[in-house]
Amino acid sequence: MGSVDLSKMQTQIRSMTFERGTPDQIALWRDDLAEARANLVIEGLVPTADDDEMFAMMLDEGVPPRLMPSLILQLYPQDGRR
Repeated sequence: MGSVDLSKMQTQIRSMTFERGTPDQIALWRDDLAEARANLVIEGLVPTADDDEMFAMMLDEGVPPRLMPSLILQLYPQDGRR
């Protein structure tokens, strides 16, 4: 994906309209994300510190995990997609 400007991404996410998670939901999502990360490590696909920071920031902003991939692709389109 390349380099991501987390500050810019956070600003863009804050300006978006979507249903943000409650504190209880976010706590569950953090647990789920930690489990998913552990599974990636087991498979030899170790996320970078930048990846960890990006997903932590998205959770801090209340982004539901189901929206994370589409937000990333919307903000950082690949292969000319927009």
